Amino acid sequence: MSAPNVLYDAPGPKARRVSRITSIALGVGIVALLAWFIWALGQPRTTVHGTVLTGLWEPSRWDIFLDGDVWHGLLWRGLVMGTLRAAALAAVLAIIIGVLFSFARTARAAWIRVPSTIILEFFRGMPVLLMMLFILLAMATTGYWAVVWALAVYNGAIIGEAMRAGIQSLPRGQREAGLSLGLTPLRSRLLIELPQAVKQMSPIIVAQLVVLLKDTSLAYVVAYPEILRVSNQLKDYYGSTQYSFSIFLVSLAIYLLINFSLSAFARFLSRRLSAREGKLAA
Repeated sequence: MSAPNVLYDAPGPKARRVSRITSIALGVGIVALLAWFIWALGQPRTTVHGTVLTGLWEPSRWDIFLDGDVWHGLLWRGLVMGTLRAAALAAVLAIIIGVLFSFARTARAAWIRVPSTIILEFFRGMPVLLMMLFILLAMATTGYWAVVWALAVYNGAIIGEAMRAGIQSLPRGQREAGLSLGLTPLRSRLLIELPQAVKQMSPIIVAQLVVLLKDTSLAYVVAYPEILRVSNQLKDYYGSTQYSFSIFLVSLAIYLLINFSLSAFARFLSRRLSAREGKLAA
């Protein structure tokens, strides 16, 4: 005999039919709206300056991508040497900073725990854009290092909180077992507790690294040539009216492809870890 549902009554045949009809109607409406939007993009339009532009799907709006220099600028100069180069180093530094913050936030000594908490909350509350400007202007660094350190410190603070939560969620017996084996509190934290916390919080950490990658688009404020800034330079070089939306769509597609790939990896990692924990529990 199954336990009664105390939260809500199970929907009857009429409610399920209404829900099904509503879902179908909403789906048809969304598809129709998307089709109208795609059709509208293909229609000629007049700019505020009186220039008549052809529809977005006209071949003349896309012939720019037959030029190899455009793809070299977007994929190599903007994506690889700009966005991914900064994001990769910032991700490594963010994880290191997160580990240090998690150790400091869980320290027994108040003179370590309290100042680290204040610093962490400051970094979490400061906008990344302002942090990039502060590092660039106050520390007289290049745009690259301003982007890297701003992303590393901000995301490191968030990753540090995630690792701290993972450490505190572990049974106390884990730490006591390490101490009983003769390990120091620091070695017990480093060798026993931290690996388990990282494993438990890895989906959250990967999801935060996706946010880090997206935040590289803010690097335009320090004139760092990531993919968004390079796409704007290409737009100005080839013609800001005819090719602007085409370049924007291609840049958007590149961003979405990378972020969806990382998000899919985070979901895969979460499912894999959940399945492994279920097997161990069985």
